[in-house]
Amino acid sequence: MQPRDLAVYLFLAVAWGLSFLVVLHTEHAYGWVGAVSFRALFAGSTLVALSVLLGRKLRFRPVLKPLFVVGATTVVGQLAGMTYATPRIGTAMAAIFVTTIPLLSMLIGRLMGLETLTRQGVLGLLLGLAGMVMLVGFPAQAVDADFIHGCVASIIGSLAAAYGSNHAALHLRQCDPWTVASGSFLAGGAMLLPLLVWVPIPTLPTLEDWGYLFISGSVMSATCYVLFFGLVARVGATRAISVEFVVTLVAVLVGASFLGEALSLLQALGGGVILLGCVMVLGLLPGWRSRLPS
Repeated sequence: MQPRDLAVYLFLAVAWGLSFLVVLHTEHAYGWVGAVSFRALFAGSTLVALSVLLGRKLRFRPVLKPLFVVGATTVVGQLAGMTYATPRIGTAMAAIFVTTIPLLSMLIGRLMGLETLTRQGVLGLLLGLAGMVMLVGFPAQAVDADFIHGCVASIIGSLAAAYGSNHAALHLRQCDPWTVASGSFLAGGAMLLPLLVWVPIPTLPTLEDWGYLFISGSVMSATCYVLFFGLVARVGATRAISVEFVVTLVAVLVGASFLGEALSLLQALGGGVILLGCVMVLGLLPGWRSRLPS
């Protein structure tokens, strides 16, 4: 990576790692539908307003279809899955699920003709699957309906994120990151908004709640996703999305330090197995490399 790309990579890791604390607050204040829909609409509107002020031209019309696909996957699928799951399974476990995204991204990229899997990559995918079984099958907390629903939401969110990143790399690679980020956020937020009829806002939001929503929308969504889609265009979907490794480390430390969360021994080992699988898929072990697009 170039120094600029590395700086973006590290900023995303820290911002998204800390975002789990914000997710817990906004989900409690707005419900999972309101938290994600308002976050997305706020982020998209912020980017459009800034584009007008900066004289940037956003060309949505030529790429409406891929923007709606990315909005439905990377925005609605990933953010809704993570927001729904985090209070039900904890930030540490939700963060470890996030590390499966590069594994799934590589597999989906292979099916779409964007990536090439080596034998080591296949072994890495199998290790990642084994790690997920350890993570879900041997929890430190009681296995109830909320826990199961949270795990399912996390898996769906990871699949959606992996597909959305590859779709963006395939169809929006030459598109301005501001157009991709603002368009996908507006599309995703609009898709999710009608669900407020079934999942209404539980309480009247306070000034503090609006502050958390501002941070969620302006920093952890608007700013981060512009940077992320730019990174996808420059280094490829799987390399860019591997930032989730460091996101997980930050989030687990946050969960342990501020929320008193704990993982069972087998869950911790499962997280390590998933990380090893991801490293193998990405070709980061000494002595060999996966063949990734430049």
